[in-house]
Order: sequence, then structure tokens, then C-alpha cells
Amino acid sequence: MSDKSTLSPRDWSSHSPYVYPEYKSTVLRGPKKPLVPLKSKLADLNGPVYGHDDLGEFDFDLTRNARKNGEPLGERIIVTGRVTDEDGRPVPNTLIEIWQANAAGRYVHQVDQHDAPLDPNFLGAGRCLTDANGNYTFISIKPGAYPWGNHPNAWRPNHIHLSLFGQYFNSRLVTQMYFPGDPLLAFDPIFQGTPEHARDRLVSKFSLDVTKPDWALGYVFDIVLRGPNQTPMEQ
Repeated sequence: MSDKSTLSPRDWSSHSPYVYPEYKSTVLRGPKKPLVPLKSKLADLNGPVYGHDDLGEFDFDLTRNARKNGEPLGERIIVTGRVTDEDGRPVPNTLIEIWQANAAGRYVHQVDQHDAPLDPNFLGAGRCLTDANGNYTFISIKPGAYPWGNHPNAWRPNHIHLSLFGQYFNSRLVTQMYFPGDPLLAFDPIFQGTPEHARDRLVSKFSLDVTKPDWALGYVFDIVLRGPNQTPMEQ
């Protein structure tokens, strides 16, 4: 393990601010007072909090983990990537959870009242563990855009939420993955709220190598946890 003095500095400037007026809900829920450090006893609660035994056979495959009467509707995709630290070293055994809207742009959640159909064969949530080389893979359906009322004619781009849990109970990082070439990115306050120099780190890359012929398109989304190339995380 490297000495702390030799570690690359974090790119704190890559993260969105706590309060970003264009993203209206941050004005109401973003902290305006100094943060209060958690007690060290909570931070010291390390593994095993999550483990291999907690994962189901199809947890990584959102096209099968909630299937009832058939295949979910929409464009099948494969999302894969590698989780690394600031020096490019793999971070193994990290629990990654994802959640997303279905192909019509609707979440399986009572708060979501978007006038779009639910898919009985698609829950929109999954999880997996990174392997020894820090790699992860999900199979899913490309999420649809949806209206969200932040501003006139506001639509969220196609995106997938990712949550990463480390070895400590409170070491959770949350980010979003977007798709290349989405025209809605230019109008999305959440994406635009990320400092310009770091926005590309939130956009996945299409990969013909990951794409499975006659079956699913492939996207690569690598995640860097620390350092000058850190993936922007939600504060």
C-alpha cells in the first residue's frame, strides 16, 4: 500500500457543487451549513458488510432478474467497465448497484407518475461485484428519456445510476452514466452542473468489441475512485 504522501491528489474540482441553482431541487436539499464529520466508530465498520453470498445468479442481468412472462421491451445493452484507484490499480470485490428507467422512460417507483407504460418484465435495478481485475458487467435495456419538471420542457437524458460500496459501511459513492451523442445532455442541469473539464468522464463509450452480434450493443464505462482523473460523484 502506498504511503498517503505519495498518492495523487483528488480532483475535487470535478464534482458538482452541493447547490446548483439550475438544478432546482439542490436549492432546497443541498447543505448550506458546514458538514458534520461522522463518528469514527461508524467509519470503522468494515467488511464483511456485503459479500458474494448476498448476490443472486441473475442480479447482474436486468433482462432476467425480474422476468415474469417474457423478455423486457427495448434495446438490449451490455454495460461493462473497470473500477480503479488513482494509480490505475484495480479495485476488486466492490459492490456496484445500478438503477434506471425502462425503455419508455419510467421507473418502478410510486413517485414516478410519468405517463409512460411500466414493463412487467423489467425492474430496472441490479448489482454485481467487481472481479480480481476490477471488472464489472451488466446486461440491461437502454433507458428512455423522461420529463422531470425542473424547467419548461425539461427532459432527462438517457442515463443509468451507479452506486459503489467499498469495504467500509459508509464508503458509498454515487454517479450517473450517460450515453454518447445524446442531444439532451446540452440541456440537462445535472450534467451541465458537472464542471466542464470532467463531463466526458460521465459519458460511456460505444464499443463494437463489447457489442454481441445480433443480440446487444456494448458500452464501456470505467470508474476512477480518486486522483486527478476521478469520476465525478454526486455530493
